[in-house]
Amino acid sequence: MSHDGVRPSATRRAAAFLLAGALTVSALSACSSDEKENRPLAGQDIAPAGRALVADGGTLRWAVDAVPATLNTFQADADAATSRVAGAVLPSLFRLDARGRPQPNPAYLESAKVVDTEPRQVVLYRLDQQAVWSDGREIGAADFAAQWRALSGKDSAYWTARNAGYDRIAKIERGHDDLEVKVTFARPYADWKSLFTPLYPKEVMGTPDAFNDGARSKLKVTAGPFALKKVDREDGKVTLVRSTRWWGSPAKLDKIVLRAVPRDERLDALAENKVDLAEVDPDDAERIAAAHGTKTTAASQAAAGAEREKAEKAEKAAKKEKEEKDKKKDEKKGDEDAAEAAARRKALRRYVVRSSLEPAYTQLALNGSEGPLADERVRRAVARALDRTKLAELVLKPLGLPAVPVGSHLALAGQPAYEDNSGALGGQDTKGARALLADAGWILGGPVEKQAKDKKDKKGKDEDGDEAGEKDTAGSKGEKSEDDDGTYIVGEDDKPGEAEGAGDHGGDGRSEERAARSADGKQYLGEPGAARHGGAPGAYAPMGTAAPVRAADTVMAKDGKALSLRFVLPSGPGSASLRAVGDRIARMLRKVGIRTTITKVPDDSYFKDHIASGEYDLALYSWPATAFPATDARPVYAKPVPGADGELKVEQNYTRVGTDRIDQLFDEALVTLDAGKERELMRKADSRIWAGAASIPLYQRPQLTAARPRLVNVGAFGFRTPVYEDMGYQERTPSSASTSSVPSATSS
Repeated sequence: MSHDGVRPSATRRAAAFLLAGALTVSALSACSSDEKENRPLAGQDIAPAGRALVADGGTLRWAVDAVPATLNTFQADADAATSRVAGAVLPSLFRLDARGRPQPNPAYLESAKVVDTEPRQVVLYRLDQQAVWSDGREIGAADFAAQWRALSGKDSAYWTARNAGYDRIAKIERGHDDLEVKVTFARPYADWKSLFTPLYPKEVMGTPDAFNDGARSKLKVTAGPFALKKVDREDGKVTLVRSTRWWGSPAKLDKIVLRAVPRDERLDALAENKVDLAEVDPDDAERIAAAHGTKTTAASQAAAGAEREKAEKAEKAAKKEKEEKDKKKDEKKGDEDAAEAAARRKALRRYVVRSSLEPAYTQLALNGSEGPLADERVRRAVARALDRTKLAELVLKPLGLPAVPVGSHLALAGQPAYEDNSGALGGQDTKGARALLADAGWILGGPVEKQAKDKKDKKGKDEDGDEAGEKDTAGSKGEKSEDDDGTYIVGEDDKPGEAEGAGDHGGDGRSEERAARSADGKQYLGEPGAARHGGAPGAYAPMGTAAPVRAADTVMAKDGKALSLRFVLPSGPGSASLRAVGDRIARMLRKVGIRTTITKVPDDSYFKDHIASGEYDLALYSWPATAFPATDARPVYAKPVPGADGELKVEQNYTRVGTDRIDQLFDEALVTLDAGKERELMRKADSRIWAGAASIPLYQRPQLTAARPRLVNVGAFGFRTPVYEDMGYQERTPSSASTSSVPSATSS
């Protein structure tokens, strides 16, 4: 899980993150002028080095979130670690280049192309003549056919998470010789390059028992630069070793050990020399930079761009809180002495931080199935209230990464299908948002019927005795409850000098913004709740006199009810940035008269109990941007339909908003074999998704990786697939030996 939030479980193509290859000169020369202008916002940061400069041998200890529950990427509980193992030990017929485009993997394919379209689409794969499984058997049509039958969806005994594309195949047969595999489709399929990556041997796919259970903790037969040696759940690690049957360029490393290290324990694991490579959170990245006696690029930029209007009180509070937070982390439960802290900093100097943007974006999801958000005008008003640039800056600017809002649901900058279609919805516009709400019948400052006040007793229990959830209310001033009618009464205004939002969230929102390391966590003069100058509130009017209502403090109301939305956020240690973004969104919505009640829930229940079940109005989570949006994104935006049992079938469309036209555009894209036409259809679908205002892309997720300085060809990969055989430690030279104190990787 990336630092800035939770993403849905990997029932989609998780392997898309880990399957990439080199960008060829011919591919670049074939780009159109439009494609040349469409570049990734940030390139990969992997310390690239030619194989001649990489030492033979060594062990790479690589932190993962958990030991994978299964090694079968086509099962519902597969995760990123599952895909990492598969990428190292199994065939990937296509890998993604630096722009997220599929390219044939020469280790397995001599060629792969569509050879017929009438009467049916036929794809002919020509396999490398040296391609064999680790037991010596040639990779061939039998393996392709077994995988197709397992994933076609025709046999319910196979517990598969997805079958997209495989359900369109009519037959698979041997070509002119054993090196050729001929795949005939019953229906045209544009994303045929997504199939058979990874490719499992027939021993795994041949029977339901082997598929369901046989590949959960072992892979007896593999065909990659590495082989699986052991899955040790007790010790929390997976060991991969250099394959002796690999026919391609030999792996430089002797071993790759995937070690389970939770996010909040990564910095300790690095300092204690337990791992060599680990994705880290922004706070941890800054600590590593500080250990070198420097600031991160983001921190420097944030300091340089700090607005002078920030209230002195807020500055002092921020400084004190940061010091306390640093003390807790650096001193490990507050008990480390100065000597131990110094030793810790010295240990962290053995690492550098490599940064890029992950091929995934964070979005604000609006549940359109019920309540106020069932009205498209209200959803559009929420979207128009957001300043997406400021939200991107909140997360990315402190990290020195391009803070550009994402303009597409179906691709990211640099991918061929990318086009900024956010104009279909429009940019930030407070007046426009209020006008949309007014059109939907919501009145700014309208009457609100008094509801039952706080149902919780002083012990935090509700009337039924159940423990209350952790909630923050935004959109009302000071300590007002969410049931307050928002009326401005002289004498109940914010206190002079009080920072915006301090009363709304009990100070927690400020803490979250600092967790995102943003200069935007400051008080701006002129914003609602900004420090006021001059006498005490109510000093210039008789007691009880109603004063003019400030629009930013007034709630929208309709039929006696305030416009209040449930905002659900994860509470885990890796989700601090999401909570900071959520707090900022709540304040933006407040300006147009929309209240939010923020509920923070455990990460492990976030999707199951809230997003998937529809128990939310607003939520933040991420989706990957794959090379095959027509296939992978369709279930995310498909129009929900009632099932046989009457329940709404939403697939992965957790916003529960869709249209027949969007479905039609996806269907048309799936059957066209014209790549240009497919991209155009996807762009049209994206425009309509924007117009529906149920999913608002915010920013591309940052990817920060702590690595040994001598580690090369590994780090923050961006779009491109890792090339496992090229990973290793840079050869020592007299000059590098004198300047680097980083030891060689040790075996674990």
